[in-house]
Amino acid sequence: MKYELIATATFGLEAVVKMELQDLGYNVVKVEDGKVTFIGDERAIVHTNMWLRTADRVYIKVAEFKAETFEELFQQVRGIGWEDFLTVDAAFPVVGTSVKSILHSVPSCQSIIKKAIVSRLSDFYVQNHFDETGANYRIRFSILKNHVTVLIDTSGIGLHKRGYRAVDVAAPMKETLAAALVRLSFWKEGVMRRDKDNPDHVSRLLVDPCCGSGTILIEAAMMARNIAPGLNRKFAAMSWDFIPEELWNEERQSAYNAVDYDSETNY
Repeated sequence: MKYELIATATFGLEAVVKMELQDLGYNVVKVEDGKVTFIGDERAIVHTNMWLRTADRVYIKVAEFKAETFEELFQQVRGIGWEDFLTVDAAFPVVGTSVKSILHSVPSCQSIIKKAIVSRLSDFYVQNHFDETGANYRIRFSILKNHVTVLIDTSGIGLHKRGYRAVDVAAPMKETLAAALVRLSFWKEGVMRRDKDNPDHVSRLLVDPCCGSGTILIEAAMMARNIAPGLNRKFAAMSWDFIPEELWNEERQSAYNAVDYDSETNY
């Protein structure tokens, strides 16, 4: 099934995330402040979580509509096919933001959206109480000038959490930002030498004299070795029913096979 997916980004890095998505083979349909919209199926959800280096999270966009009253918000959310995503035991916390909207109270919007989802699921599963002891489907809404967007977070913990940082350091640079800086630097992996077949091409040396925890160099090394940034971590969508476990196993095995252990590089 095809979904409208959103990769969120630090403001100013949208173009870098767009390039990454295009390099991965996805059709980018819209670039806005802090987010890049693209089209993909269940495998795309798995693949982008595993491989995106500069995005913060990957979301499924489930609805977009205008609402000026809490009743409109309730009815619009209730009209979404939540049963296509949420199992009967699903945990579905609701978080969000509201900017320049009549519906300015975020806690009230959270409560209305939660009630609307419960009402929809109650009709489908024929029960009124949900224990929410199963997989986590974090619902995020954003309201801007009465325009509502409703998303489901497929990533869970932010994608900058690669899993290689053993301890926290003072004022660490986010891994996603470090990866973006490497991409924007036009550094090219490889030994520092002139290409004999192309004398004008010289591999660039990457130097970080004030490296701190070494995040920039680690991200560069992962790029040089073609190590997927999400290879050694888990994602929220791994426990979802509508994304087969086989997809995660296949993508993870493919990522392991893609690692280049033999190339030379300078950083």
